Amino acid sequence: MIIKEEGESAKRVLCGANSYIEKFFFNPRFQNLPEEVKESLQKIAVVFTEDIGGVFLMQFDDEGRLDIASIKEEDDYLYDAIGAELKRKQILKDYKDLFSKLEEYYAGLLQIESLERAGES
Repeated sequence: MIIKEEGESAKRVLCGANSYIEKFFFNPRFQNLPEEVKESLQKIAVVFTEDIGGVFLMQFDDEGRLDIASIKEEDDYLYDAIGAELKRKQILKDYKDLFSKLEEYYAGLLQIESLERAGES
């Protein structure tokens, strides 16, 4: 399964993991995050897909809140939809502080990018 997002929506994806091709990806837009944060995000994503299956995405919504999405292929009968929602809620609870700091980071990143665009005009 290949997820192709372009434009603004792709810029909001922080990271993800795909159990179908056994890959983790991290958006280079957020490369300035500390290595330990990147490692934590990778662990969250990979463990999720190992336990649940499907594709895991960690992304910022339009208001800048970090959320988790889990997607399955149509013919994936091993995907655990109930487990996915339970695990999603558990991750949001367990990593509340980390996610809050990532949301602050994202807000700052948006401000910097906005200032840079204003300076180019």
